[in-house]
Amino acid sequence: MPQPTTEPTTALTKADRCADLPHRPRVLLGKMGLDGHDRGVKLIARALRDSGVHVIYSGLWQTPRSLAISARDEDVDCIACSMMSNSHLVLVPRLLDECAAVGRPDMIVHVGGIIPQEDVATLKEGGVDQVFHTGTTFDAIVDAVRDATQRHAPLTTDHPIATLARNISLAHLETKVPEAPRRRPARVVGITGAPGAGKSTLVAAMASEAVQRGERLAVVAFDPKSPITNGALLGDRLRVDFNRVDENVFYRSLAIEGEDYHALPEIIELIGGAGFDRLIVETVGAGQNEVRIRTFVDNTVVVVVPGMGDAVQMDKAGILEIADEFVINKADFAGESKLKRELLDIAGGRNIHETVATQGQGVLELFEALFG
Repeated sequence: MPQPTTEPTTALTKADRCADLPHRPRVLLGKMGLDGHDRGVKLIARALRDSGVHVIYSGLWQTPRSLAISARDEDVDCIACSMMSNSHLVLVPRLLDECAAVGRPDMIVHVGGIIPQEDVATLKEGGVDQVFHTGTTFDAIVDAVRDATQRHAPLTTDHPIATLARNISLAHLETKVPEAPRRRPARVVGITGAPGAGKSTLVAAMASEAVQRGERLAVVAFDPKSPITNGALLGDRLRVDFNRVDENVFYRSLAIEGEDYHALPEIIELIGGAGFDRLIVETVGAGQNEVRIRTFVDNTVVVVVPGMGDAVQMDKAGILEIADEFVINKADFAGESKLKRELLDIAGGRNIHETVATQGQGVLELFEALFG
């Protein structure tokens, strides 16, 4: 078992340390309780990504339930939760109980942070797999994630959403998916646009709007894989407040190379078969030539922001041609009026919505336009 140390942590060289495993490791990083410091967990996220791991970062101030829901929906190989507020003997047992309650009693849980040595045995007896102290090396953390990554076996539960999450994993890995209900949701919307346009924040705002209306929503968010290690940092879901939306939003992050949406048709059918009638597919930060998403969805929304370029740049950008709807996000930024005038020249009668996703402005109107 790793022992406490005051030695500084040494960074890892970028290298794929997971190519020999049955599948690419998926780990959920989260901080429970009132701990408001995330520098350490971000360093761990980068080290894991740079070792070939797919890392889902859920952000600060998570509850045991929100972490359990995220781990289930993302079908992670393990949860790595950080504790700095001396509440580990209360929150960690609740996390294990919540994992069982949401359909994943088999979830592997690692705990790290300021954990007194005398509490380690209690945590392990309660079901924690490993406990890491301050100063644990990145190599030890990578090894723990590797050990947790085993070939997908049948789940020990028939929970429908846990089953959906596992079936999405199998589809993405191009492995045969067991018999499961399949149908296309009533509405499938694609959200695309350049990096930094605020797509994830906009999707999170629409997710909150759906829940306020008493509706359920599914989201599939794609992010790019590292061309060096095949690792990925999947941070889109941290924009969604799962402490509020709970299980009303199913959110799944997937890493791809380029526009490789090979499993998306099957994933869409599985999500519809699980009872979701509204689905948003968020693409990676898209450039001018990345337009394949339109072939999988009913409606394509292109998100733009003030300052993205002049009319000539916009007119030649292939991504603007695929839009069924335009969204000017960050509409409170300077240059919004100029951007809207330029879009009007290009839109050809297509709708142009204006939003400030961080403040919820225009989100209700956009949600109603897309989903009715």
